[in-house]
Amino acid sequence: MTHAKPRLSSNLRASELLTTVVIGLIALATLIVGTHFQKFHATSSHSRLFEWIAAVLLLVTGVLTVRRVATAMGRMITRRSVKSAGAAVRLVATGIGYVIVLFAIFAVLGVSAQRLLIGAGVAGVVLGIAAQQSLANIFASLVLLFARPFGVGDHIRIRSASIGVLDVWVEGIGLTYVTVRTDDGLLMIPNSAMLASGIGQLANAAETTSSGDDAR
Repeated sequence: MTHAKPRLSSNLRASELLTTVVIGLIALATLIVGTHFQKFHATSSHSRLFEWIAAVLLLVTGVLTVRRVATAMGRMITRRSVKSAGAAVRLVATGIGYVIVLFAIFAVLGVSAQRLLIGAGVAGVVLGIAAQQSLANIFASLVLLFARPFGVGDHIRIRSASIGVLDVWVEGIGLTYVTVRTDDGLLMIPNSAMLASGIGQLANAAETTSSGDDAR
């Protein structure tokens, strides 16, 4: 029984990997066939119908592939780091994957790449301005989670021009905020503010007490 669960888990992971590869290959084949058909049969009366069928198939298989790959990446990062790091990686991978799928669909439909780039540039500027603070916090969370200046459960000192000097316990690291515990209660600090702060590790209370007893 002790070996049955790991073996079952391994079989499930292998099955998920195989399914993801098959769906990804279908999406890639659809992209290749769709773009080549559009190139050589643009004047055909049935070309538009074929293009739309290929686009729908590419949308379905592409979204499934992106979600599965992003989930797998999130699980891998979660096992090696913390849960919030996996969530951040999964979010970024999903966003990038959806953009790639969207461009692939437009390629199958024969939309000009130049117009796509111009439209994407304008939309990116508008979105970046509208969600500047949120995006800054998300990317700051990635830097904090991979650089790891602190971890959950650490006792740290924060030095910042905006929040001053705080001695806190780290309770959680999320996509947009770091939750810390102070003498006055819980405090949520934006990741961008944490990234811009000076952070130092402090000795735990138990260690401090032990040091004091040894000195006596």
